[in-house]
Amino acid sequence: MPDFKTIQATYPKDKDYPERAFRLSALARVLEGTMYDTLEHPFDEEKNDAGEYIPLGKRRPSARTRICRTVVNDSVSLLFSEGHFPAVDCADEATRDALTKLAKETVLNEVMIDAATKGSAGSVAVIMRVLKGRVFFNAMSTVYLAPTWDEDAPDTLKAVTERYKVRGDVLKAMGYAIAEADLKAELWFQRTWDEAAETWFLPQSKDDAKDGKQPLVDAGRTVKHALGFVPIVWARNLPGGDLVDGAPTFPPEAIDVQIEADYLLSQGGRGLRYQSDPTLHIKQPAFGAGPGAIVKGAANAIITGADGDAKLLEISGDAANAVMEWVKGLRELALEGAGGNRSNPDKLSSAQSGRAMELMNQTLIWLADKLRISYGEGALLELLNMVVRASAKFQLVDKKGRKIEKLSQVDDLSLRWPQWYQPTYADKQTQAETLDTLRLAGLLSQDTAVKSIAQSYDIADSEAEIALIATEGPPPNLAPAAPEKPGKEPIGNSDD
Repeated sequence: MPDFKTIQATYPKDKDYPERAFRLSALARVLEGTMYDTLEHPFDEEKNDAGEYIPLGKRRPSARTRICRTVVNDSVSLLFSEGHFPAVDCADEATRDALTKLAKETVLNEVMIDAATKGSAGSVAVIMRVLKGRVFFNAMSTVYLAPTWDEDAPDTLKAVTERYKVRGDVLKAMGYAIAEADLKAELWFQRTWDEAAETWFLPQSKDDAKDGKQPLVDAGRTVKHALGFVPIVWARNLPGGDLVDGAPTFPPEAIDVQIEADYLLSQGGRGLRYQSDPTLHIKQPAFGAGPGAIVKGAANAIITGADGDAKLLEISGDAANAVMEWVKGLRELALEGAGGNRSNPDKLSSAQSGRAMELMNQTLIWLADKLRISYGEGALLELLNMVVRASAKFQLVDKKGRKIEKLSQVDDLSLRWPQWYQPTYADKQTQAETLDTLRLAGLLSQDTAVKSIAQSYDIADSEAEIALIATEGPPPNLAPAAPEKPGKEPIGNSDD
């Protein structure tokens, strides 16, 4: 069976790009399910046109497990799905409400899901644009992006450059003036984001680039934003890697195990197909009951002599069961190495509490917890701070054209993350009793108590909820009892 390095050797490699571009594009193939596309032969093609045997390693598996993509999907869902997206929190109520509304209007959770999925190969860049007062976000693959960091502030972007090759006819379709001789040639496309502008360059020939000539600025497409900062957040996936790319969510050993499982499943399926159509073996002398060639089937008898024999060569079904058991074991190994979800829903006899689900999926939560640092505190929070800074430069508006008031430059902007798993009614009852006890003991404020249950009860504004509680007062059954009138004997206390 081939491993990932063997399959990578079949990928086309362009020496004009840096080594990281090849590495990231190879990992992206694993994520997108196109890892085997460069293998020429399908799995059931055993011989080529010349009658030569084709090794298994040169065939495309017919069954795919996609274990690595499963780990990515599960971890990203715990990060930014609708029930896990963090709430914006700060002391300034107007800023908090405006950012919360903006996050919903721009579908920021979908953008961050896309960002964390693309970034699982190593890194991702999320760009912010302000167009006619409206804010837009977009996640970009970093295969052809190169960051430049400020030497005095290594955590601050100084510029980001995008550079890749495009055919001349594609550029012409985009509106560029391309000479007829260059329509089939590859030209360099480049643009750069910095603190002042998004600078586009005219397409450059490969010869000019080799000679070290600088591309000419495309003044017609260049946009000067004058934000004072690069409107891009560069997120490194996991601790490790280098200064540009973090470690991938799916390690190389998990990819190798996935490949092994894919080929085993394909081979097992091939064996099952043979089992459903067993091979007929005839020992001469033997001949069919009818004229012509022998046709297999119950309606066509085979007559043998004293020295003849006929039998069906079948495969035992135990081999298929052994393959499935081995694939399950490989899947467990891959998920353990990548930190995926190894729980089996078939073994759950009833609904589990949120805490029980956390313990069951502890390794997946540990993975998602690390990703919160990269994509939550590192990327999402920085995007929100960019919006606040952009509001000082532009008059922001919402989707309906209504003005958004200038946001305050707050220092306490933070994210409030929900629980990993939604609590059951029993969990909520226990939580309510605990909060009530702490409140009555004077160990917890009402504001903190409401915030702790805000995500479970879909409370968007904790302060507004507290104001409503103060206005409505306690429920009637919790109101203080009216004092008894003197002289009236309580019912049931008679001596009779």
